[in-house]
Amino acid sequence: QVQFVESGGGLVQPGGSLRLSCAAARRIFSIYAIAWYRQAPGKQRELVAAITSGSSTSYVDSVKGRFTISRDNAKNTVYLQMDSLKPEDTAVYYCNGYRPFSPAVFDAWGQGTQVTVSS
Repeated sequence: QVQFVESGGGLVQPGGSLRLSCAAARRIFSIYAIAWYRQAPGKQRELVAAITSGSSTSYVDSVKGRFTISRDNAKNTVYLQMDSLKPEDTAVYYCNGYRPFSPAVFDAWGQGTQVTVSS
């Protein structure tokens, strides 16, 4: 059962920006911290950024200062604002529940949203 719906990806030039959205069921959104993950071709899925129910945030080093995660509790939605995009940010981006130092909460993943950074 898919718990998350990701959107907002696209093709952008290096240095450009995109904002991704992750819609989650209310029961999920109200209980769990939410994280963005990404998977590039031929690579393992990696954690990108996470936000707790209290809006504490954390980021992987490679996106610090460029990406901003936020949440809108009224809309059960988490956003990922991505600025100064680089070709190495190219990946399919997913969201899921988050627990520190643990795999994603749910085994089922959404369809993800493709981000391609290329000139």
